[in-house]
Amino acid sequence: MGMRDGGRVALVAALLLVGCANLEPALPKAEPNIAQAWVLPEWTATPRTDPKPGKGENRGPSPGEPGSVPSEIGWRDFLLDERLETLVARALENNRDLRVAVLNVDRARALYRIQRSDRFPSVGGNVQMSRSGGDDVPSQEIYSAGIGVTGFELDLFGRVRNLSDAALREFFATQENRRATQLSLVAEVANAYLTLAADRELLNLSRATLTAFDKSFELTQKRFELGAVSRLDLAQSRTLVENARADAARFEGNVARDINALTLLVGGPVEDRLLPAGFGNTVQGLQAVPSGLPSEVLLRRPDVLAAEHRLRAANANIGAARAAFFPSISLTGSVGVASDSLSRLFSGGFAWSFLPQVNIPIFQAGRLGANLGVAKADRDIALAQYEKSIQQGFREVNDALALSGTLARQVEAQAAQLEAAQQAHDLSRERYQAGRDSYLGFLDAQRTLYGVQQALVATRLAEQSNRVTLYKVLGGGWKESS
Repeated sequence: MGMRDGGRVALVAALLLVGCANLEPALPKAEPNIAQAWVLPEWTATPRTDPKPGKGENRGPSPGEPGSVPSEIGWRDFLLDERLETLVARALENNRDLRVAVLNVDRARALYRIQRSDRFPSVGGNVQMSRSGGDDVPSQEIYSAGIGVTGFELDLFGRVRNLSDAALREFFATQENRRATQLSLVAEVANAYLTLAADRELLNLSRATLTAFDKSFELTQKRFELGAVSRLDLAQSRTLVENARADAARFEGNVARDINALTLLVGGPVEDRLLPAGFGNTVQGLQAVPSGLPSEVLLRRPDVLAAEHRLRAANANIGAARAAFFPSISLTGSVGVASDSLSRLFSGGFAWSFLPQVNIPIFQAGRLGANLGVAKADRDIALAQYEKSIQQGFREVNDALALSGTLARQVEAQAAQLEAAQQAHDLSRERYQAGRDSYLGFLDAQRTLYGVQQALVATRLAEQSNRVTLYKVLGGGWKESS
C-alpha cells in the first residue's frame, strides 16, 4: 500500500471517528426541595355549566375538571366575556412586547442554524487567473477552476456538536420565553379589563350615591330652614355630598387611566363597545382544583422550561470547553483543473490539493482551564436558577391557592354585610323621618352602606384577579384552545 493509499485510509478512519466522543458531563439533578403536592384549601368557585352566549357548547374541558391539566386549558376556554376574548386576541396580534419576543425566537433560530452549519463542510468554487513574468523571464498565464472544502473541523471530541446543542437549547429557551410573555400578556389584559370594570362600577356607585346624598342634603337644608335640624346636621350632610363628589372625580380619572393601560396592552385604540360598563363575572377561575394536584405540573410552566433549557445549554458548553484541551483537525482541500490557456481550461490537466491541519494546545497560560471553570460556573448558576424558578412557581401557586379560599369567603361575608347595611340604612331612614332617631344615626348608616358597597367591589376584583393569577402560575393561558 502506497503512501497515498495510507493517507486515504487515515482520512476515512478520521471521518468515521467524527462525533464518536462526547465530553459533555451528565446533567446534574435539580433539588428544589419542594413538597410533592400543594395543600389545597376548601373553596368553591362558581362552576361554569352554561355555554357562552351564541357560541354553542364548550370547546374544551372545564377548568378543574378531573383529568384536565391547567397548562392545556386554552385561554378561550378560560375567559367568559366575549369582549375580553376579542381584546386578548388583538393583544396577541399587536402587542409590541410580544412582537419583540417572537422576533427574539426568530433571531435564536437563525443563530442556531449558523452554529449548526459548522457541523458540515463548507464547499465553494473558485476560478482564477495568474500572470507572471519579468525582464528576462517570459510572461506566463495560468488559468484554474476548482471546487473544494474550506476549513472543515473533524469533530473528534464533540466540541462542534456541543456548541450546536447549546445553541439549540438557547433557541428552545427563547421559545419558552415567548410563551411566558404570551401567558403574562393574557393575564395582564384580563387584569386590566377587570380593573377597568371595577373602576367603572365604583364610578357608577359614586355617581348614584352623589345623587342620593344631594337629595338628602336638599331635604336637610329645608328642615334646617324650618328649624327641625341643627347647623351641625346640615354640615355633616354636606360632608357626605362632597366626599361622594370627590370619589366620582377620582374614579373618573382612574377609568381614563385604565383605558390608556388597556390600549397600550392591546396595541391600538379600543372601541367603546369592547369596554366593560360595570363589574361582573367576566372571567372563569379554576373550579375544583383536582385533589392531590402534583407539583410536577410546574415543570410545564414556560419560565421553568426556559430555565431547564438554559441549564442544558450551559452543560453542553462544558463539553465544548473540555474538548478544547485535545487536538483538533481541520481539513482544507480542493479538486479542479488548470491550464495555461483559457480555451483549454476544462480540457487541461487535473489538479487537486489536500491540506490537513492539526492544532495541538501546548501552552495557553491557563486560558483553557479558565474557560472550563467559567463553563462549570455558568452551569452551576443555571442549575441554581432552575431550582429557584421551581421554588418561585411553587410559592406563587401556594399564594394563589391560599387567597382563593380567603377571598371567596370574604366576598360571601361582605355580600351578607351589604345586605345587612342596606337594611340598617332603610330602617335608620324610616326612624329618622318618623322623628324616632337622630340625624347622626342616619348619617352613620349612609356612610356605612357606601363604604360596604365600595369594599365589596374591591374584594370581588381581588377575587377575580386571583383566579387569573392562579391560572397563570399553573402554566395555562398560552394555548388558544384546549
